Amino acid sequence: MTADRRQVVPEARNGAIREAIERAIEYIWERYSEPVSLDELSKSALLSRFHFARTFREITGVTPGRFLSAVRIHQAKRLLTTTSRTITEISFAVGYQSLGSFTNYFTQSVGMPPSRFRHLVRGTALNPTLPRDEVQASHGTAAVTISFPTGCPALRVYMGIFPSPILQSPPVAAKIIDAAGAHPLRCVLSGVPHGTWFVHAVGATRTTHPDRRTDPMLFVDRLDSVTIGARSPLRVSMRLRPSRPTDPPILFALPVLRSLPPPVRPQTGSDGIGSDTGSVGRPLKNSRHP
Repeated sequence: MTADRRQVVPEARNGAIREAIERAIEYIWERYSEPVSLDELSKSALLSRFHFARTFREITGVTPGRFLSAVRIHQAKRLLTTTSRTITEISFAVGYQSLGSFTNYFTQSVGMPPSRFRHLVRGTALNPTLPRDEVQASHGTAAVTISFPTGCPALRVYMGIFPSPILQSPPVAAKIIDAAGAHPLRCVLSGVPHGTWFVHAVGATRTTHPDRRTDPMLFVDRLDSVTIGARSPLRVSMRLRPSRPTDPPILFALPVLRSLPPPVRPQTGSDGIGSDTGSVGRPLKNSRHP
Protein backbone atom coordinates (compact mmCIF):
# COMPACT_ATOMS: atom_id res chain seq x y z
CA MET A 1 0.00 0.00 0.00
CA THR A 2 1.45 3.35 -1.04
CA ALA A 3 0.48 6.79 0.22
CA ASP A 4 1.78 10.29 -0.31
CA ARG A 5 0.38 12.88 2.07
CA ARG A 6 2.90 15.59 1.33
CA GLN A 7 1.95 19.00 2.62
CA VAL A 8 -0.24 20.62 -0.03
CA VAL A 9 0.28 24.36 -0.53
CA PRO A 10 -2.25 25.62 -3.10
CA GLU A 11 -1.02 29.20 -3.09
CA ALA A 12 2.66 28.51 -2.48
CA ARG A 13 3.43 29.23 -6.13
CA ASN A 14 2.28 32.80 -5.68
CA GLY A 15 5.48 34.57 -4.72
CA ALA A 16 3.65 37.59 -3.32
CA ILE A 17 1.55 35.43 -1.00
CA ARG A 18 4.58 33.52 0.26
CA GLU A 19 6.43 36.78 0.87
CA ALA A 20 3.44 38.07 2.83
CA ILE A 21 3.45 35.01 5.07
CA GLU A 22 7.22 35.28 5.53
CA ARG A 23 6.76 38.90 6.66
CA ALA A 24 4.32 37.72 9.30
CA ILE A 25 6.73 35.01 10.41
CA GLU A 26 9.51 37.58 10.71
CA TYR A 27 7.13 39.66 12.82
CA ILE A 28 6.61 36.62 15.08
CA TRP A 29 10.36 36.14 15.51
CA GLU A 30 10.79 39.81 16.37
CA ARG A 31 7.82 40.08 18.77
CA TYR A 32 7.49 36.56 20.24
CA SER A 33 7.97 37.88 23.79
CA GLU A 34 4.92 40.15 23.44
CA PRO A 35 1.19 39.38 23.22
CA VAL A 36 0.86 39.03 19.42
CA SER A 37 -2.66 39.08 17.99
CA LEU A 38 -3.99 37.67 14.73
CA ASP A 39 -4.92 41.22 13.69
CA GLU A 40 -1.31 42.36 14.11
CA LEU A 41 0.01 39.45 12.09
CA SER A 42 -2.49 39.91 9.26
CA LYS A 43 -1.59 43.61 9.10
CA SER A 44 2.12 42.78 8.93
CA ALA A 45 1.32 40.52 5.96
CA LEU A 46 -0.97 43.14 4.37
CA LEU A 47 -3.76 40.56 4.11
CA SER A 48 -7.28 40.38 5.46
CA ARG A 49 -7.62 38.51 8.75
CA PHE A 50 -9.51 35.57 7.25
CA HIS A 51 -7.34 35.25 4.15
CA PHE A 52 -4.19 35.49 6.25
CA ALA A 53 -5.24 32.77 8.72
CA ARG A 54 -6.22 30.39 5.92
CA THR A 55 -3.12 31.03 3.81
CA PHE A 56 -0.75 30.87 6.78
CA ARG A 57 -1.98 27.38 7.60
CA GLU A 58 -1.80 26.26 3.97
CA ILE A 59 1.84 27.33 3.66
CA THR A 60 3.20 26.40 7.11
CA GLY A 61 0.89 23.52 8.02
CA VAL A 62 -0.05 25.11 11.36
CA THR A 63 -2.05 28.07 12.64
CA PRO A 64 -0.34 31.40 13.43
CA GLY A 65 -0.93 30.78 17.14
CA ARG A 66 0.79 27.40 17.06
CA PHE A 67 3.70 28.84 15.08
CA LEU A 68 4.07 31.59 17.70
CA SER A 69 4.03 29.03 20.52
CA ALA A 70 6.70 27.00 18.71
CA VAL A 71 8.93 30.06 18.31
CA ARG A 72 8.61 30.82 22.03
CA ILE A 73 9.70 27.31 23.02
CA HIS A 74 12.49 27.38 20.43
CA GLN A 75 13.78 30.63 21.89
CA ALA A 76 13.50 29.21 25.41
CA LYS A 77 15.72 26.32 24.29
CA ARG A 78 18.22 28.84 22.92
CA LEU A 79 18.28 30.82 26.17
CA LEU A 80 18.67 27.65 28.23
CA THR A 81 21.61 26.72 26.03
CA THR A 82 23.40 30.07 25.76
CA THR A 83 22.66 31.90 29.03
CA SER A 84 22.69 31.29 32.78
CA ARG A 85 19.31 32.95 33.30
CA THR A 86 16.91 31.14 35.60
CA ILE A 87 14.04 29.13 34.17
CA THR A 88 11.60 31.64 35.65
CA GLU A 89 13.39 34.52 33.93
CA ILE A 90 13.41 32.65 30.63
CA SER A 91 9.70 31.80 30.85
CA PHE A 92 8.82 35.50 31.16
CA ALA A 93 11.40 36.50 28.52
CA VAL A 94 9.69 34.35 25.88
CA GLY A 95 6.20 35.64 26.60
CA TYR A 96 4.74 33.36 29.28
CA GLN A 97 2.97 34.84 32.30
CA SER A 98 2.98 31.60 34.28
CA LEU A 99 6.02 29.47 35.09
CA GLY A 100 3.79 26.42 35.44
CA SER A 101 2.25 26.87 31.99
CA PHE A 102 5.68 27.37 30.45
CA THR A 103 7.17 24.30 32.15
CA ASN A 104 4.24 22.08 31.15
CA TYR A 105 4.24 23.16 27.50
CA PHE A 106 8.04 23.01 27.27
CA THR A 107 8.06 19.48 28.67
CA GLN A 108 5.31 18.31 26.32
CA SER A 109 7.02 19.86 23.29
CA VAL A 110 10.69 19.10 23.95
CA GLY A 111 10.19 15.75 25.67
CA MET A 112 11.83 16.80 28.94
CA PRO A 113 11.56 19.65 31.47
CA PRO A 114 13.66 22.81 31.03
CA SER A 115 16.08 21.86 33.82
CA ARG A 116 16.92 18.51 32.23
CA PHE A 117 17.26 20.09 28.80
CA ARG A 118 19.82 22.53 30.21
CA HIS A 119 21.79 19.67 31.77
CA LEU A 120 21.60 17.78 28.49
CA VAL A 121 23.11 20.53 26.36
CA ARG A 122 25.83 21.04 28.99
CA GLY A 123 26.74 17.37 28.82
CA THR A 124 25.58 16.54 32.35
CA ALA A 125 22.54 14.46 31.37
CA LEU A 126 22.01 11.45 29.14
CA ASN A 127 20.99 11.98 25.53
CA PRO A 128 17.39 10.98 24.72
CA THR A 129 17.12 7.46 23.33
CA LEU A 130 15.13 6.30 20.35
CA PRO A 131 11.80 4.54 20.95
CA ARG A 132 11.95 0.77 20.79
CA ASP A 133 10.10 -1.19 18.14
CA GLU A 134 7.21 -3.10 19.70
CA VAL A 135 5.41 -5.87 17.85
CA GLN A 136 1.72 -5.80 18.76
CA ALA A 137 -1.46 -6.56 16.87
CA SER A 138 -2.51 -2.91 17.08
CA HIS A 139 0.79 -1.66 15.65
CA GLY A 140 1.85 -1.25 12.04
CA THR A 141 4.89 -0.44 9.92
CA ALA A 142 5.84 2.44 7.63
CA ALA A 143 8.40 1.87 4.87
CA VAL A 144 9.82 5.27 3.91
CA THR A 145 11.92 5.90 0.80
CA ILE A 146 14.02 9.04 1.23
CA SER A 147 15.58 10.87 -1.72
CA PHE A 148 17.90 13.86 -1.70
CA PRO A 149 18.37 16.98 -3.84
CA THR A 150 21.13 17.08 -6.44
CA GLY A 151 24.48 17.91 -4.88
CA CYS A 152 23.24 17.19 -1.37
CA PRO A 153 26.15 16.70 1.09
CA ALA A 154 26.47 13.79 3.50
CA LEU A 155 23.68 13.92 6.06
CA ARG A 156 22.69 12.35 9.32
CA VAL A 157 18.93 11.92 8.99
CA TYR A 158 16.46 11.62 11.85
CA MET A 159 13.24 9.89 10.79
CA GLY A 160 10.30 10.04 13.18
CA ILE A 161 6.54 9.55 13.32
CA PHE A 162 4.90 12.25 15.42
CA PRO A 163 1.37 13.25 16.45
CA SER A 164 1.79 16.84 15.21
CA PRO A 165 2.77 18.79 12.08
CA ILE A 166 5.27 20.52 14.37
CA LEU A 167 8.20 18.30 15.29
CA GLN A 168 7.38 18.21 18.99
CA SER A 169 6.52 15.67 21.68
CA PRO A 170 8.16 12.23 21.74
CA PRO A 171 7.73 10.22 18.51
CA VAL A 172 5.94 6.87 18.41
CA ALA A 173 8.73 5.51 16.19
CA ALA A 174 12.09 6.90 15.09
CA LYS A 175 15.43 5.96 13.56
CA ILE A 176 18.69 7.62 12.57
CA ILE A 177 20.31 7.05 9.18
CA ASP A 178 23.71 8.15 7.88
CA ALA A 179 23.34 9.03 4.21
CA ALA A 180 25.87 9.96 1.54
CA GLY A 181 23.16 11.94 -0.23
CA ALA A 182 23.64 10.40 -3.68
CA HIS A 183 21.20 7.50 -3.59
CA PRO A 184 17.69 7.14 -2.19
CA LEU A 185 17.49 5.21 1.06
CA ARG A 186 14.74 3.05 2.49
CA CYS A 187 13.92 3.28 6.19
CA VAL A 188 11.47 0.97 7.96
CA LEU A 189 9.71 2.30 11.07
CA SER A 190 8.03 -0.46 13.05
CA GLY A 191 5.84 -0.53 16.13
CA VAL A 192 3.65 2.37 14.99
CA PRO A 193 0.25 2.38 16.74
CA HIS A 194 -2.69 2.35 14.34
CA GLY A 195 -3.88 5.89 13.69
CA THR A 196 -3.14 9.07 11.74
CA TRP A 197 0.34 10.53 12.11
CA PHE A 198 2.84 13.01 10.69
CA VAL A 199 6.12 11.68 9.30
CA HIS A 200 9.08 14.02 9.82
CA ALA A 201 12.57 13.77 8.34
CA VAL A 202 15.43 16.05 9.40
CA GLY A 203 18.91 15.82 7.92
CA ALA A 204 21.84 17.82 9.26
CA THR A 205 25.25 18.69 7.80
CA ARG A 206 28.35 20.23 9.30
CA THR A 207 27.63 23.39 7.31
CA THR A 208 26.33 26.40 9.23
CA HIS A 209 23.06 27.71 7.82
CA PRO A 210 23.05 31.47 7.06
CA ASP A 211 19.73 31.75 8.90
CA ARG A 212 20.34 32.42 12.59
CA ARG A 213 17.61 29.97 13.59
CA THR A 214 19.03 26.83 12.04
CA ASP A 215 22.46 25.50 12.92
CA PRO A 216 23.69 23.21 11.50
CA MET A 217 22.17 23.47 8.03
CA LEU A 218 19.01 21.39 7.94
CA PHE A 219 17.27 19.47 5.19
CA VAL A 220 13.67 18.59 5.98
CA ASP A 221 10.44 17.09 4.71
CA ARG A 222 7.09 16.22 6.24
CA LEU A 223 4.17 14.01 5.27
CA ASP A 224 0.82 15.03 6.71
CA SER A 225 -2.05 12.85 7.94
CA VAL A 226 -0.51 9.47 7.14
CA THR A 227 -2.77 6.65 8.32
CA ILE A 228 -1.15 3.50 9.69
CA GLY A 229 -3.54 0.56 9.89
CA ALA A 230 -3.71 -3.19 9.73
CA ARG A 231 -2.58 -3.22 6.09
CA SER A 232 1.17 -2.95 6.56
CA PRO A 233 3.65 -1.88 5.62
CA LEU A 234 2.47 1.51 4.44
CA ARG A 235 4.89 2.74 1.78
CA VAL A 236 5.59 6.47 1.52
CA SER A 237 8.20 8.62 -0.20
CA MET A 238 9.96 11.74 1.06
CA ARG A 239 12.41 14.14 -0.57
CA LEU A 240 14.58 16.28 1.67
CA ARG A 241 14.99 19.97 0.86
CA PRO A 242 16.76 22.88 2.59
CA SER A 243 14.73 24.30 5.46
CA ARG A 244 12.69 27.46 4.80
CA PRO A 245 11.53 30.36 6.97
CA THR A 246 8.00 28.95 6.72
CA ASP A 247 9.00 25.68 8.43
CA PRO A 248 7.95 25.67 12.10
CA PRO A 249 10.88 25.38 14.53
CA ILE A 250 11.97 21.93 15.68
CA LEU A 251 11.07 21.61 19.35
CA PHE A 252 11.66 17.99 20.31
CA ALA A 253 15.14 17.32 21.72
CA LEU A 254 16.50 15.28 18.83
CA PRO A 255 19.46 12.95 19.33
CA VAL A 256 22.63 14.48 17.95
CA LEU A 257 22.69 15.17 14.22
CA ARG A 258 25.76 17.41 14.12
CA SER A 259 28.56 14.82 14.56
CA LEU A 260 28.69 13.11 11.20
CA PRO A 261 30.84 10.06 10.48
CA PRO A 262 32.67 9.77 7.14
CA PRO A 263 30.06 9.21 4.41
CA VAL A 264 29.57 5.58 3.45
CA ARG A 265 28.26 4.63 0.04
CA PRO A 266 25.07 2.64 0.71
CA GLN A 267 24.62 -0.83 -0.68
CA THR A 268 21.99 -0.60 -3.37
CA GLY A 269 19.56 -3.19 -4.59
CA SER A 270 18.34 -3.81 -8.08
CA ASP A 271 15.98 -0.84 -7.75
CA GLY A 272 18.87 1.52 -6.98
CA ILE A 273 17.59 2.19 -3.47
CA GLY A 274 19.94 1.82 -0.54
CA SER A 275 19.11 -0.21 2.53
CA ASP A 276 19.14 1.19 6.04
CA THR A 277 20.61 -2.07 7.36
CA GLY A 278 23.35 -1.47 9.88
CA SER A 279 22.94 2.31 9.98
CA VAL A 280 19.72 2.74 11.86
CA GLY A 281 18.44 2.93 15.37
CA ARG A 282 21.67 3.71 17.17
CA PRO A 283 21.23 5.78 20.34
CA LEU A 284 23.96 8.43 20.28
CA LYS A 285 25.75 8.94 23.56
CA ASN A 286 27.69 11.82 25.08
CA SER A 287 26.84 14.25 22.33
CA ARG A 288 24.78 17.30 21.66
CA HIS A 289 21.76 17.84 19.49
CA PRO A 290 20.23 20.75 17.53
